[in-house]
Amino acid sequence: MTVGRREAVAAGAGLVLALAARPAAARTEESAEGSSSRRRTLFVAGDSTAAQKYADAAPETGWGMALPFFLHRGPTVANHAVNGRSTKSFLDEGRLEPIAAALRPGDVLLVQFGHNDSKSTDPTRYAAPWGAYQDNLRVFVETARARGAHPVIATSVERRRFDAAGTAQRSLGDYPAAARAVAAASGVPLLDIEALSLELWQRLGPEATKTYFNWTATEQDNTHFNPPGAIEVARLVARELLRTRVLAPHETRRLDDTVPTRWITWPAPSEAPAAPSAS
Repeated sequence: MTVGRREAVAAGAGLVLALAARPAAARTEESAEGSSSRRRTLFVAGDSTAAQKYADAAPETGWGMALPFFLHRGPTVANHAVNGRSTKSFLDEGRLEPIAAALRPGDVLLVQFGHNDSKSTDPTRYAAPWGAYQDNLRVFVETARARGAHPVIATSVERRRFDAAGTAQRSLGDYPAAARAVAAASGVPLLDIEALSLELWQRLGPEATKTYFNWTATEQDNTHFNPPGAIEVARLVARELLRTRVLAPHETRRLDDTVPTRWITWPAPSEAPAAPSAS
């Protein structure tokens, strides 16, 4: 049976108490044993801006596809981001459950939503920024903590939007502020990708940013990235993971180096993982 938001919060709280009830030495020993036998995993829960893309969508590229290029001697990336999902639909479809089952002490759960939570005309995805959206973010946080993993909240990457004067515009409403508030109240590291990407788009300007988004002969997409854009947003994410000490310096690489776009590859659609069961 799919775990709903209330059930997930309750289960997460129970697991947190159970973990806390064990002697500290036992918990430390368990964590050390796990870290010595396996590399920790950085799980990404998010939407299409981060998601794995397949050959039928090329050259569209999620930033999660480029994140491994900036990691070294640290976590491997398990990208669970899915096109079109909000915090609500991701949870309602049971997509947190396989992540929760795989989380181990020391792992990282990086959460980035907001684009689709704002779709107020779609009841399957809409989550009010100062209500359900924040409640849902807390489910991700408590689920990670209950398993000894490290939750991280990222504000959503900005769209390509400029006014007539060439000033980059915000498009995400209250969602970045709501995410910042949850991170602060929960004591969770915050990656402010909304602010950093807005600064990047402003620095590049209206014309140059076209080469970072999925602009093709048939499409002018100001939300999703092509390989250069995905690489640069992944670089922002990696730098923030280092700044917030989620990653140590030896776990990152190439933060200031050119990353060839040819490193981006798109698997065949047949290689896409099956959706989790809703039953």
